Amino acid sequence: MKAVTGTVMDIRGVVEDAAVLIEGELIYDVIPRDRIGEYDVDEVFGGRDYLIIPGLINAHTHVAMTRFRGLGDDLPLSTWLNDLIWPMEREWSRKELRRWALLGLMEAVSNGSTTVNDHYFFADEIARAAREIGVRAFIGQTVMDLVDFPLAEPEEGFKFFKRWKNEELITPTLAPHATDTVSRDLLEEIGDFAKRENALIHIHLSQSREEVREVKEREGLYPVEYLQKAGVLGRNLIAAHGVYLNEKEVGLFAKSGATLAHCPTSLAKLEGSIAPTVELWKLGANVALGNDCAASNNSLDMVVEMKMAAILNKVKAGPDKIGAKEVFHWATAGGAKALGIKAGILEKGYLADLVLINTRKLHFLPEGHHLSHLVYAANGSDVEMVFINGELIYSFGEFPRIKMPSLSL
Repeated sequence: MKAVTGTVMDIRGVVEDAAVLIEGELIYDVIPRDRIGEYDVDEVFGGRDYLIIPGLINAHTHVAMTRFRGLGDDLPLSTWLNDLIWPMEREWSRKELRRWALLGLMEAVSNGSTTVNDHYFFADEIARAAREIGVRAFIGQTVMDLVDFPLAEPEEGFKFFKRWKNEELITPTLAPHATDTVSRDLLEEIGDFAKRENALIHIHLSQSREEVREVKEREGLYPVEYLQKAGVLGRNLIAAHGVYLNEKEVGLFAKSGATLAHCPTSLAKLEGSIAPTVELWKLGANVALGNDCAASNNSLDMVVEMKMAAILNKVKAGPDKIGAKEVFHWATAGGAKALGIKAGILEKGYLADLVLINTRKLHFLPEGHHLSHLVYAANGSDVEMVFINGELIYSFGEFPRIKMPSLSL
């Protein structure tokens, strides 16, 4: 049995001078630190200066796109995607993508992500990289049929799902690209497959004005209405972005039980806008948080993403409409609910996915304001240890499971 000691914090509150006991892949209990001697503990991690939080759940990622960081900054989304990203993506090789997926996953984990929900090409290579590191990963092979894109051939999405559906830490998903690149026939086929396999569907939704216009012209419907018509709008749907949802769509989406994977930094940068997240949240919709990719976000830091989520939603809805408590929920329990995993809370019987943050730094002063400092002052470099499934996966800049790859280009 392992013990991780420090100040424990999840969405329910803070427990000072505590210990999280880990047995196997689960949390055995959370106890006062001075009771560790009552248990058969082999290893003790952490200490008085650590904040222990549930692992952050990165609900929308493209980890291999770390390869494109710094390219096309300050371009609008349509130009960035069509003129820069897609031409480079057509040139991917499996070997190169595997390497960049590994590096992207390492960056995400080192900044506190214990689970990623990835949506990309050559999904087998991303899954192998995730398995090598030991990160919990939900992965879908991107598919589309309204755009000529050989790497996104629809049948490969179903084949990938079948190949990976019995892995421990890897969960395959279905990943239609977006409402403007996937036909109704293909969406309906994906929906039927998802029902048979009890699978999650992960899609981009209303991330640009062009997408909304194309769907409206082609289908006579707005994107959320289109998803509903195709039979895929429901609790097993995770939709990223949702920047241009109208009032009717917000109501339909919230009522459906689907999850918005909110990526505030990425779309603020690419579109200069932010989703109606507060409106969805008020209507009871589930919200999760994601980085998107290092090409549009420029980092895979979920700690900073919480700050961006709080501040950008204040800009849109007002300074008192959203705060640290809400975004911490989105980054932990919200992501766990979306993915259907027993995580996001530090409690007996939950997955032992947790993060240790070193608070012995100037920006954690004055002491005692744990939630505020985590969301508004901290950053991913404050993360020093990461446990996933009860195993120490990241420790002081090292990944015990793997040989560090070359970081040079």
